[in-house]
Amino acid sequence: MLDAWLLKGNTKAEASLYEVFGPAGPTAAAIAVLTESLKHEIDPRIVSMWNGREGGEGASVQYIGRPAPETSAVVVRAKPGTFAKDWELVASLVSKSIALWSPAVITMESTGYFDKKVFKDRPGVGWMLYLPKVLTVQQVPEARALAPVLGSAKMQVGTIIVSVTDAPFSDENPEHVRIANDIEIRLADQALLSRYAVP
Repeated sequence: MLDAWLLKGNTKAEASLYEVFGPAGPTAAAIAVLTESLKHEIDPRIVSMWNGREGGEGASVQYIGRPAPETSAVVVRAKPGTFAKDWELVASLVSKSIALWSPAVITMESTGYFDKKVFKDRPGVGWMLYLPKVLTVQQVPEARALAPVLGSAKMQVGTIIVSVTDAPFSDENPEHVRIANDIEIRLADQALLSRYAVP
């Protein structure tokens, strides 16, 4: 699922130059470009990727790296039609991303959801939100599913909170937005949805 992703650039031609992943992991070209472009950046370090597709099939991934103990995040944005219809397949991609980047937060959301989330200074739920916490149905009753994330010792290290299970999430569906917003409020009320630190 990570093949054919490209480093984002200022133009389409620039964004088509470097594939991020090869069969053995990150490509040497992508590592060299990022090493050069981030050498003066300490906090945050931002890496953006694009799936090389336009229109309804376009998607992007942004990694925002912060030094511990600050919050690092991975944000995946796409048009609703880009998402797989099976939420468990998408949750599997989120789990693989967690193993790859070890972020404190991953959000999986449609492109227009950013402007509809409740808190501009906190992660949004969108379709899915990963938090490195063990969460229960009692803590997040609005969630349609809670998918455990297991660490290398097969112990639960986090939870993927899923807002919608019967269809791909759409920011154009008021019910989807309402559910995601309700989850954000519930998490914030329990101090489970941290604010992004300001660099």
